[in-house]
Amino acid sequence: MSVATLPSEPVSFAGSPSGVHGAADVGFVHKQGETRLDHLYQHDPLRVLFPTPAPGEPPCAVLVTTSGGLVGGDHLNVSVSAGPDTTAMAMAQAAEKVYRSAGEDSHINVRLSVGENAWLEWLPQETILFDGARLRRQTTIELAPGARILAGEILVFGRIASGERLTRGLVREAWSVRRQGRLIWADALHLEENMEAIFAAPACFDGATAQATAVYAGDDAPACLDLARSLLGDGEDELRAAATVVNGVLVARWLDRDPARLRRAFGEFWARFRHAVGDLPATLPRLWTI
Repeated sequence: MSVATLPSEPVSFAGSPSGVHGAADVGFVHKQGETRLDHLYQHDPLRVLFPTPAPGEPPCAVLVTTSGGLVGGDHLNVSVSAGPDTTAMAMAQAAEKVYRSAGEDSHINVRLSVGENAWLEWLPQETILFDGARLRRQTTIELAPGARILAGEILVFGRIASGERLTRGLVREAWSVRRQGRLIWADALHLEENMEAIFAAPACFDGATAQATAVYAGDDAPACLDLARSLLGDGEDELRAAATVVNGVLVARWLDRDPARLRRAFGEFWARFRHAVGDLPATLPRLWTI
């Protein structure tokens, strides 16, 4: 196993004197009958922790943003690779905050690679978008034959408990999934400036303050659609949820005016789905429930 950590001083990148460039690159490998850490690279403000997994749980890489959130101009690059025959998880330690920007965009680039016959989970915590935040996030998934991945993201549009709503700024949440190098699914949510009408429109968000997405890609994804729909929790108060399969990729989404209720429904779905499909415990890591 190799581990590399660069010095902790903030590093500016070209074109944005105020921004820092954080990076985390985690690789898992199957050795001596179990999944183990193969390599780790980390650069402030990202750190990676490896808590002892509970019985029956796979190894888990926990990402920590030591800066406490993102400001305009910041870049985070995250790469997680699960080698052939591995079973692994990666998740954030806590909700990610994206603060109001003076003009520059914050960037998060996530690359998830899954080897032959491997299972990888990318379990999200909320991304909380302060009013005036500018976020561009790209999640890229690469699958080898027989690979399976369960990945997700949660967006909260404002500091809801404080009465703040996201009314201006930029949100671009983009996904792409490739199987053996071939693009099989791509999707993007793009919101920019004057968002109040979009959030209020019945045909758009209809007053929702939070959105979640879960993506499951694997050879058995189409066969899991009925299961996914039975676990969504739709119909609870103002929670709305749906699932579909596009070109062999199962996509589930939630909308709700209450971020806490959405988080609860999302977590219940994730725990039960991973148990049914991945033969893993029907629970989530303790960090996710704190």
